[in-house]
Amino acid sequence: MRKFTAVLLAALLCIMTFAGCAQIDPGPQSEAPAASSENISEESSAETAEESEAEESEVEEVPVTTEPAEYNVASLKGPTTMGMVKLMQDAEAGETFNTYNVTMYGAADEITAGIANGSVDIANVPCNLAAVLYNKTQGAISVAAVNTLGVLYVVETGEAIQSFEDLKGKTIYSTGKGTTPEFALNYLLKENGIDPETDVTIEYKSEATEVAAMLADATDAVAVLPQPFVTTAMMQNENLRIALSFTDEWNSLQGENGSTLVTGVTIVRNEVVENNPQAFAEFLKEYEASIAYTASNPNETAALIASYEIVPKEPIALKALPYCNLKFLKGEEMQEKVSGYLEVLFDADPKSVGGTLPDDAFYYSE
Repeated sequence: MRKFTAVLLAALLCIMTFAGCAQIDPGPQSEAPAASSENISEESSAETAEESEAEESEVEEVPVTTEPAEYNVASLKGPTTMGMVKLMQDAEAGETFNTYNVTMYGAADEITAGIANGSVDIANVPCNLAAVLYNKTQGAISVAAVNTLGVLYVVETGEAIQSFEDLKGKTIYSTGKGTTPEFALNYLLKENGIDPETDVTIEYKSEATEVAAMLADATDAVAVLPQPFVTTAMMQNENLRIALSFTDEWNSLQGENGSTLVTGVTIVRNEVVENNPQAFAEFLKEYEASIAYTASNPNETAALIASYEIVPKEPIALKALPYCNLKFLKGEEMQEKVSGYLEVLFDADPKSVGGTLPDDAFYYSE
């Protein structure tokens, strides 16, 4: 009996021992607190926020894609094209953002037809012609930049012309009928008491090269010419000299707060801008860089000018560059210069700007 009792007690003791082991802490793994639903929710939200921020960051870093365009560009053979020669070289080498097909013309009326029929997208033209085209096309074009300020000079063989008053009774050869040379000359003559219709005889040639060639052997002649044709003519005829600067005469009449003589501007058909505004903005950047290049690299620029046959020889181009007043102005500064100049022409002769001064829509703004 005692033996049975002892065996029974031993069995009970084993059962109790196993039960106690079942309740013992399972060890280190059980020391980490169980994640509550609240903690899980906070961690999930934080991860979602981080992922969202990362996605937004990636979106912000993606650049806006601009498709290149192909532009037909018309430019007058002279200072306006001189400022574009680096752009022309880069375009031919495939180093520009857009494709540019640049054509030089000897007379502004040749460009007018291209703007009207849509075969020309962008053009460098006399400032007053831009206003005339704006009125004729009922606002279908805009002026985007000034590319050239005053480049006109009175030249003569001799010493007779010391002031504008001295032009009275003279025969003056000029280019640019219907554009800046004609209207600027008439304005300056009138302001100096000379009637362009009766007090002088003005003979207009179709191109500046004609006037320059005529002066080569002249012994008694007076002419109005833009650079670089002034320099070309002077190097062909040692008796030729610069008598008067249109820019100086204009500034003396207008005073410090008056208008500035603006020779050339860049215009664009509005449809071209609307089709691809970013591409046109790239054109303006590349054109501005081209004009800046002419100032910092005169020797290289002169070589390009000669290679594009804007002037016959590189030394002529190099000598003429400082007198060409190549400038790139856009935005508010461009509008101030152009509007001030057009107002002077309008007051002198409304037909010089197409009968009506352009409104604010005439001025391109990025």
